[in-house]
Amino acid sequence: MAKNCEACISFKAVIFDLDGTLVNSLEDLADSANEALCKYGYRTHPIEAYKMFIGNGVRQLIKNAVPDDTSGEVIDRVLADYRVIYNRNYIKKTKPYEGIPEMLNILRNIGIKMAVCSNKPHKPTIEIVKKLLGIDNFKVVFGEREGIPRKPDPSALLEAAEIMGVSPSEVIYLGDSGGDMVAAKNAGMYAAGALWGFRSREELEENGAQVLLTKPLDLVDLIAR
Repeated sequence: MAKNCEACISFKAVIFDLDGTLVNSLEDLADSANEALCKYGYRTHPIEAYKMFIGNGVRQLIKNAVPDDTSGEVIDRVLADYRVIYNRNYIKKTKPYEGIPEMLNILRNIGIKMAVCSNKPHKPTIEIVKKLLGIDNFKVVFGEREGIPRKPDPSALLEAAEIMGVSPSEVIYLGDSGGDMVAAKNAGMYAAGALWGFRSREELEENGAQVLLTKPLDLVDLIAR
């Protein structure tokens, strides 16, 4: 664990990002995007490249994957095909990171309220949480919803905190990207970076991570301080 947290803070809730934080979904995302790209004759990308493509919504993922000069109309068509493909693939290879089930169980047992706020489309977000993480562990599960700005806008995080009945200063937001750290800061929440995820330590630090966690159970230690 890097950096020190303020010992005076008492945390009552945790809001989690999903991809790269609770679950490793990289292969299913990459396989689905590459299948869509193949349909249009575009070159595919190695799985590792998708670590930098995802995190800012599904349209941006496709925009990052297609050639730079691709028109918006074609991006929309590739996106439509990607959605169909991903909706049948999203739990083929996706699984929780090691230590996540144990962490969630401990936090639930000590009375910490939990939520998920992801830029992934809402339907697969709900289904992944339900099938792999236990929907009953969470008071709120939000994916990308029409009319609600994506992270790093704080709207979804603040809505989740309100539903859970906690103030933003009582919430840890745990994510694996710079955008997640900015979202936490924008919401007035404690920004915790997951080093096991898709992005680098440097990205997390540069975007305001207040603590860096090397494994999921470090979150339990952070709350217990």
